[in-house]
Amino acid sequence: MNFISDANKKFQKELNSGTASLVLLSVLDRAKEPMYGYQIAKLIEAQDESVQMMKQGALYPVLRSLENSGLLESYVDPSITGPPRRYYKVTKSGQETLDAWAKIWNQTKAFVDTLLEENEHV
Repeated sequence: MNFISDANKKFQKELNSGTASLVLLSVLDRAKEPMYGYQIAKLIEAQDESVQMMKQGALYPVLRSLENSGLLESYVDPSITGPPRRYYKVTKSGQETLDAWAKIWNQTKAFVDTLLEENEHV
């Protein structure tokens, strides 16, 4: 039983790391205004609490990576009541990349779903 639990955790971690950038780009692309990390994490969490897409600590390295790749841009807004917040928004390149990644995701999902459905009928 422990092996299955470990295998499930490993699979979930690998799946999350592969989809985190796609999810973040999608969330920020649909946002009406730039968002900061905690807002993004809460929005993702609110979608389905049973799916732990990414922990807040893992969110920031992905955001920085997307920004370093030119897919996001950010600015820091100083705060009188707390620490400054870094707000992120999708760039034009980020929107184009999101469109491409969404197509790849949909093709991959359809392929995997087909194989899983075939396994159910074997």
